[in-house]
Amino acid sequence: MIVSGVGVLDKAMVLAAAVAERPQTLTELAALDGMSRATAHRLARALEVHGLLRRLDDGRWALGFAWSAMAGRSGAAHALVAVARPIVAELRDRTGESAQLFVVDGLQRRCVVAAESPHELRTIVEEGAVLPLGIGSAGHVLAGEPSNRAGWIQSVGERRAGVASVSAAVMASGVVVGAVSVSGPVDRVGRDPGRLHGAAVAEAARLVSARLG
Repeated sequence: MIVSGVGVLDKAMVLAAAVAERPQTLTELAALDGMSRATAHRLARALEVHGLLRRLDDGRWALGFAWSAMAGRSGAAHALVAVARPIVAELRDRTGESAQLFVVDGLQRRCVVAAESPHELRTIVEEGAVLPLGIGSAGHVLAGEPSNRAGWIQSVGERRAGVASVSAAVMASGVVVGAVSVSGPVDRVGRDPGRLHGAAVAEAARLVSARLG
């Protein structure tokens, strides 16, 4: 058994690992780590509430369907990053400005792909950076705000003074799953960044969406 030092979590993972092999009775679960039936039942019920375990008709415990759902979402996220990375890099090369891919992460947005501009004065958003929803062009896209007819949203100085950006939605099965963005200093991209880069950003987002399809 792997020991993390968090006893209740370690015991819960023992239960999950066991039922991953085959369905288990409560007595069998309790015997796994020498825990009492009451403890085994309490942990199993807690895991059941979260969809990580489920009760079969014969009373045995089996893996819940939440594992499959989480694996599916994780696979989809990895696929999105893999598809988008070369397209974001190409967008950076085409525009000369920093380009990113953002996704929703809880109540915020996270940069999962970043390609920095070669200019000495540039916008830097590191991969893994967490930024607010509803602020900045990508934040507006991921918050579900409608884009203009050309398919993009722009912002100037919303998240950081002197920085402008333009973003477009990445779609999968009719749902927004990400936002492709280009950002740069207002002194270079102007206060109407969509005029310069909106078409390129929208095309990059469409390409990512198509390749996900």
